[in-house]
Amino acid sequence: MTSAFRKELGAPFGARRSYGEDVTLTVNADPFPPCPTTTLLVIAKEPLPGRVKTRLTPPFTPAEAAALAEASLADTLAAVAAAPAARRVLVLDGRPGPWLPPGFEVLPQSAGTLDERLAAAFGACSGPALLIGMDTPQVTPELLTVGWDKCDAWFGPAVDGGFWALGLAEPDPALLRGVPMSVPETGALQYARLRAAGLRTGRLPLLRDVDTAEDARLVAASAPAGAFAARLAALPGGTPAVRG
Repeated sequence: MTSAFRKELGAPFGARRSYGEDVTLTVNADPFPPCPTTTLLVIAKEPLPGRVKTRLTPPFTPAEAAALAEASLADTLAAVAAAPAARRVLVLDGRPGPWLPPGFEVLPQSAGTLDERLAAAFGACSGPALLIGMDTPQVTPELLTVGWDKCDAWFGPAVDGGFWALGLAEPDPALLRGVPMSVPETGALQYARLRAAGLRTGRLPLLRDVDTAEDARLVAASAPAGAFAARLAALPGGTPAVRG
């Protein structure tokens, strides 16, 4: 992550910044914001051993890592189900399982690299759309309740330099195609793409993705009531980190 991007992350929410024009940005000031989100998207993989959360092995077995991925996905879908939206769409690599709650459309992920798959997900939307992944089980309905009257885009940075959320008032796949994914600069590059397009971009809080065992413990400690925290606590050596 670049130093300029890190400095931007430290700016207080609600501060005035220039995003094509001067605009005061607030997050979740109204539970039913003007111009609500039309589509909430979750891009995910079917939680099968050996296909998900491979960086958790070791210390966990592939089956344990898949169980954690399933719990993370369940928490994520529960938050999306409780957030206001006209459509809730799971963009899935694989087949849905018993972890899928009612009220979701399921679309298959397109072929190609991650930027192409994200672009295709937005291409299936009309009206304001917010996309998240399955790696932030600490997400809440409030974080997903964004308004579009003063923002053309929403961006949720991740601790590892990527992003956990991306929202577009007018979904344009070209805003994602060609952005290098899964590198430390992904978030900075995607954010720069939004800025270069002249979009008024609102900032969501910095969240931690679950990639490593330490990430899992820290995230579980931040959301102890969730299915993810319960699943982690049930595993050998899975005690959540103590929050200071």
